[in-house]
Amino acid sequence: MQDDRSKQIEALTGQGRKVVHSGVVKAPMPGLVVRVEVIVGQEVSQGAGLVVVEAMKMENELRAQTRGVVEQIHVAAGDRVEKGAPLVTLGPAQVTEPSS
Repeated sequence: MQDDRSKQIEALTGQGRKVVHSGVVKAPMPGLVVRVEVIVGQEVSQGAGLVVVEAMKMENELRAQTRGVVEQIHVAAGDRVEKGAPLVTLGPAQVTEPSS
């Protein structure tokens, strides 16, 4: 059983891997962008790593929940971000028609 302090630390540090939907991916906590794992135009699959943010000496990898295409990257490695700051914008994945 966790005490309240442990639960708060876990919530702030984002224990585990964060999963994000299409749209604007925002920082779940203030921290330092350690690395950006995608480039503009890149198609990402569900679960693909997008950005790693360090908070309280723990690295938190934000991942895509669904397939999509990286439309814009708002940060670079070394940037400090506040909670809610935009990190990456994902658009819908390219749909390919099966050929007959």
